Amino acid sequence: MGFQCGIVGLPNVGKSTLFNALTSGNAQVANFPFCTIEPHVGMVPVPDERLKRLENLYHPKKTTPTFVEIVDIAGLVRGASSGEGLGNQFLGHIRSVDAIIQVVRVFDDPDIIHVHGAVDPVSDLEVIETELVLADLGSVEARLQKLEKTAKAGSKELSLQKECLQQIKNHLETGKPARLLDLGPEQAEYRNTLGLLTQKPVLYVANVSDDMSDLGSDVFNRLLKAVESRNAPLLPVSARIESEISALPPEERRLFLEELGMKESGLERLVRMGYSILDLVTFLTAGEDEVRAWTVPQGTLAPKAAGKIHSDIERGFIRAEVMKFDDLDRLGSEKAVKEKGLLRLEGKEYTIQDGDVVYFRFHV
Repeated sequence: MGFQCGIVGLPNVGKSTLFNALTSGNAQVANFPFCTIEPHVGMVPVPDERLKRLENLYHPKKTTPTFVEIVDIAGLVRGASSGEGLGNQFLGHIRSVDAIIQVVRVFDDPDIIHVHGAVDPVSDLEVIETELVLADLGSVEARLQKLEKTAKAGSKELSLQKECLQQIKNHLETGKPARLLDLGPEQAEYRNTLGLLTQKPVLYVANVSDDMSDLGSDVFNRLLKAVESRNAPLLPVSARIESEISALPPEERRLFLEELGMKESGLERLVRMGYSILDLVTFLTAGEDEVRAWTVPQGTLAPKAAGKIHSDIERGFIRAEVMKFDDLDRLGSEKAVKEKGLLRLEGKEYTIQDGDVVYFRFHV
C-alpha cells in the first residue's frame, strides 16, 4: 500500500530473524556482523478481525487485507554517520522508509556474539539514536549555511526557516531526536519537509529470551524507562519463538497460541503497532465480489480515500455512503443499518474514520 517500516538495529540483535518471521522470508541469519547488506523487503498483512466478520455477512469471492511493507536494513555500528561499517548504506536505506522498528537485544547467549562485547539494550538504543542524530545535525547545519546569505535579503519566509533550523540544531546538539522538539504549527510543517531521520516515528522491539524471563530483569526495566522518556511504544518479543510460530500452519498456530493463553502472536501485535505509529486508519469496502481493507492517513477526505480504489472514482466523486462497522456487525445486515437510520450520506468534506464501511457513488 506504499507504507514502509524499516527494521533497524545493531548486528546480531535478531532483526533478520524477526523479519523472516514477519514475512515468511529468507533473509540470511548468521552469527557475524553485516550479514545483511542489501535490504530485504516483504509485504505483511495487517491483522484485522473486522474482515472475518464482514466475510460472514457478505460471503465474498475474495477478501483482501491492507498491508505494510517491511524493510530489513543492514546492521549499524558506532561511527555510521561518518561512514563506519555500512553506515552510508544504512542511512540511505532508512531515509526512504516512513517509520522505524528498532530491535534491541535483551537476551544473553554466549553462543551469539554481541558487536560491542556485552548485552546492553539501552546502550544499543543510544548508539543508533546518536548516529541518526549526528546525521540529522550535519544535514541541518548544511541547510543553515545555505540560508545564511539568502535570509539576510529580508524574506520573512527564509527568516522563519532559519529560525526553525537553528532551534532544531540546538535541540539535536543535546542528543535528542527531532521528533521530541515542540514547535509551532508553521515550523512543525517546515520540519516535516526536511526528511530528518529522527523525525520518523519509532517502535522499539525488545528481543527477549524464549521463556520471556527477561521481562522482570533490571536490564529490561532500564530499557523500559529509556523508551518511556522517548515517548514511543516498546514491544517485547522472542524473535526465535515467533519465527517458530510463523512456520506453523494457520490452524496449528492458533491452537499453539491458545495453549499459551494468547489471542494473537507478538508479530501480529508488532504489525498492528507499526501500522498505528504511522498514524494510519482503515476503511472497509464490502460486497459479494470482495471484502477489502484500505489504508489512508488520519485526516483523509472522502474523495482522496476513493482515489485509493481508483482514480476515476476520485475524479467523479458524488458522495460516500457510510456505515460504522460496529453498527453493521451488531445489526447483522445493511438493510438493518438503513432501517435504524444509521447509514449516512457524506460529501467531499467528510473525513474518513477508522472502521468506516464505505460505498462511493461517482459519475464517469
